[in-house]
Amino acid sequence: MDAPSTPPTGRTPDPEAGPDPDAELVCATCGATPAPEQRAAARLTWSRGSDGGRSRWTCDRCSREHLRSIEGKLDPAWW
Repeated sequence: MDAPSTPPTGRTPDPEAGPDPDAELVCATCGATPAPEQRAAARLTWSRGSDGGRSRWTCDRCSREHLRSIEGKLDPAWW
């Protein structure tokens, strides 16, 4: 079995910690990235999901367009 990889920052991911503030924001759906001056605002308006312990970001536009699909993947306990 392979040993878990360590991110380039040298830090070990902590599943209880929030998103890495140094991580690049890239929409997992369309590939959009916010302008450098919009990164802080994007962290408030974009959606973040976790997939295999990794953060996946979805821009606000794609989140709105695919809302029903996102809701359909939620555990029924959320409703």
